Amino acid sequence: MKILITGLWICAVTIASCYGAVTFGGGIFSKKTEPYLEGLQYQKLAPINIPMIADGRVQGYVIAVLVFTADAKLMHTLPVPPNAFVVDEAFRQIYGDPALDFRKLAKYDITKRLSEVRAKVNERLGGDVVKDVLVDEINFVTKREVRS
Repeated sequence: MKILITGLWICAVTIASCYGAVTFGGGIFSKKTEPYLEGLQYQKLAPINIPMIADGRVQGYVIAVLVFTADAKLMHTLPVPPNAFVVDEAFRQIYGDPALDFRKLAKYDITKRLSEVRAKVNERLGGDVVKDVLVDEINFVTKREVRS
């Protein structure tokens, strides 16, 4: 008789402890969601090689590494990341700028050009996603230097 009561007691304690673990410890086994960090997100882009053409020939290449900051909350809601848009617009701005002539070097208003890139990207994305576009590196390599 004592063995039967002891067995029932062990079963009751086991069932009660399982119920308590599931009820009160449910948060331990549930999938934890990462806290969402709001603010700006920093994105470094791959190097862009932009050919500089003058007199019908390639004179050299502008190699630029750009960085942009964007609203982190909007970045996660966009169907496509804005990286490709920033690269495309920077390429268009530098390639199509008639004032940029590396045969006759002069000061270049890079701040204006980068703000135009930001404005055009935001216009294409339909919102104020990209907050700032920065230059990480920019170089000009002549055609002669590329061959050697």
